This record gives sequence, C-alpha cells and structure tokens, in this order.
Amino acid sequence: MPESRAHIPDLRQATAPEPRSPVRAARRTGLLVTLILGGLTATPPLAMDMYLPALPEVTDALHAPAATVQLTLTACLAGMALGQLIVGPMSDRWGRRRPLLIGLAVYVLATALCAVAPNIETLVAFRLAQGLAGAAGIVIARAVVRDLYDGVEMARFFSTLMLISGVAPIIAPLIGAQVLRATDWRGVFVVLTVVGVLLALIVWARLPETLPPAGRHAGGVGEALRAMRSLLTDLPFTGYMLAGGFAFASLFAYVAASPFVVQEIYGASPQTYGLLFGVNSIGLVICGQINGRILIGRVSLERVLGVGLGIVVLSSAALLLMTTGVFGEVGLVPVAAGLFVLMSAMGLALPNAQTLALTRVKHAAGSASALLGTSSFLIGAIASPLVGVAGEDTAVPMAVVQLAAALLAVGAFAGMCGPWSRRARTTHVREES
Repeated sequence: MPESRAHIPDLRQATAPEPRSPVRAARRTGLLVTLILGGLTATPPLAMDMYLPALPEVTDALHAPAATVQLTLTACLAGMALGQLIVGPMSDRWGRRRPLLIGLAVYVLATALCAVAPNIETLVAFRLAQGLAGAAGIVIARAVVRDLYDGVEMARFFSTLMLISGVAPIIAPLIGAQVLRATDWRGVFVVLTVVGVLLALIVWARLPETLPPAGRHAGGVGEALRAMRSLLTDLPFTGYMLAGGFAFASLFAYVAASPFVVQEIYGASPQTYGLLFGVNSIGLVICGQINGRILIGRVSLERVLGVGLGIVVLSSAALLLMTTGVFGEVGLVPVAAGLFVLMSAMGLALPNAQTLALTRVKHAAGSASALLGTSSFLIGAIASPLVGVAGEDTAVPMAVVQLAAALLAVGAFAGMCGPWSRRARTTHVREES
C-alpha cells in the first residue's frame, strides 16, 4: 500500500471480523433491530417535516413574524445538538437502553406540550425541550450501529438506515398537509405524540442492549470530556465531522426556507409543497441506495464523499443564480429541479462522512456519535434563521446560505482529510481509559 494511503482504513475490503458472541451475532442480523434503528433515526425528520406545511399557519395563528416562527425549528435543532452531547457519553457509561428510554419518555411529554402552547415564546421553549429529548434516538442509533458493525458493513448499514429514515421526510409533509385538512397546526403535534408513544413501547419491548458492561466507561463528566478532546485532536475525524455538518446546514437551509419559498413566493398549496418535498426526499433515498449497494466496495468512500459535496456546491450555485434573476424570471419548476439535485447529493455526502469519521473510533462510540450529531445540528441551527433575514418575499438568502455552507464543507474535507494532512492522522483516535 502506498505510504500516502497507509494511514487510511481500506474500506473497500472487509476486515476480518472480531470474535462475537452468539447473542451479538443475532443482533447483527435482526431485521426488527434494523427497523427500530430506522425509526429512531426517522424521529427528527418526523418532528421537523410534519410541521413544515403548518409554518405559515402558525405565523397567522400566533401573530408572529416568519423569522420568529422559524425559531421553532432552530430551537428544536439546537436542542437535538445539545442533547446529543449529554446522551452520547451517558450511553457509553450506562449502556444504550436506559438513556434511550428516558429520552423517549421526555420527548413524548414535550411533544404533547407543544400541541397546547398558547404563544410563540412557549412553543419555542417546548420545541427546545422536544429537541433535547429527541436527541437520544439520534445519537444512540448511530452508537448502536458502531457497536455492531465495522468498515464496509457499517457504511452499508448507514445507507440502509437512510432508506428507512428517508421514508419519513417523504411522507411527513404529506401527512402534515393532510392533518391540516382535518385540523390545525396543533393536530400535527398530537400525531407526533402518538408516534412517539408507539416507538417508545417498541424500543422498551424489543431493542436489546448492544453495549456489554465490559465495554462501558466508569468515569464521569471528566472522562467524557477527555474522550471528546481526544476525538477532536484527530484532524481527519474533525474534518469529516465538519464536512458532514456543513453539508447538513445546506440541507437544513432548504428545510427551513422551502415552506415560504414554495408556498409564499411561488404560490403553491401545502399539498403541492408536501409533494415536492417528498420527491426531493426520494432523490436522497435513491442516491443513498446507489451509494450503499453499488458504489461501496468499488469506489473509495472519500471519493464518493468528494463527488457528493461537489454536486451540492454546483446545485447551490445554480440556485443562487436563479433566485438573483441572472437567468431572468424563473418559475417553480427550475428552482424545484435545483433543490432536487441538492437533496439527492446528500445521499452521497452524509452517510459517507459519518462512516469515515466513525471508522476512526473503536471505543467511545457514544461520544463520537454525539460530536457528529451536535456539530451538524448546531451548524444547522445557525443556518436556519439566516434564511429569513430578508423577509418572506425572496429566496436569495436560502441560496446564499446553501452555497456558503457547501463551500465550507468542501474546504473542511479538502483541507483536513486530504493526503497533505496525513502527518496529522492517527490510525485510531487515542482512547482514554
């Protein structure tokens, strides 16, 4: 192997599996466990996307400006980011099940309270609590995957999760739009509460513990902080983390702005918006499956990640040119096509960024998963209010934020994960014990 590649795990070849107990082997092949992890990963898209068609209605019902209503998205996203920093290390210490079940219970309560929020300030506060608790499902699902899978298998499983969780953003706006036909925006949170209860019951009954006592850390906050510091000192891990985080910010700029862009600027109905959002999510799922079933094992994950980020940059630049009027007046169809390409490219970028980062970690998977999730959600939370700074009548801020985030993602990937950074690489992140 050439010297420039010696430090990089060869993900194109499956390494010899570690000895596993019969119980652990059964968990690896359990379809039900796969579906449960997909459900946990789908919780954030459900919480976000079912609510999106109702944003204009919330603006009118609570007599709040659009930028303030978008803070309900920011609060939920920030809560998910901060919650992962708490839950991830907890799961390394106490196992995966206990923190997950507590988080799901609080999530159900916070979601129910969102349905009865009397004003926008209270709704923002409850959305923050919803995000904090919902973080448990996100971070622990990733940690469970790292507990059970390695290398190429882990990359393929992340693509499978993208297929399962991708159903959520496809159907969530459609469900939200149909709920709005029968009731108001509060009914959306009632439906989300019922979904949370069902998921919590299934997890309690059927999800096994994947982190045995021998693999847990007995330390407290200090040890968790040392583990995270060790992760952040690994330059490629940080580069993959930032590349995935900024790519997610480009996606979330679309999530936050698209209800107003599609419905207010281009005059589409909530049902049309839900349909367009679903089509875009289908593109993401298809590219995720191309990544998992065709590309992985044939093309290096770094190359696929680079191609995905490059497509995000090009589509963001095209959207900026269209929204600024360089091509003259454009309708909804060209803008929707640009958004479709951007969303589809996420199926190449996001799973590979996560896999490449987690491949560098053998222990403290909860802390590593927390850093990956927290960085993505914090960067996304910063991007969310920026898309509304110029009001509801222009899509230019959305395109500017998307392009800036995509360029930063490419910069982090090229500058911190390229061959010129090999001197800073380590074979694995040093684990504190």
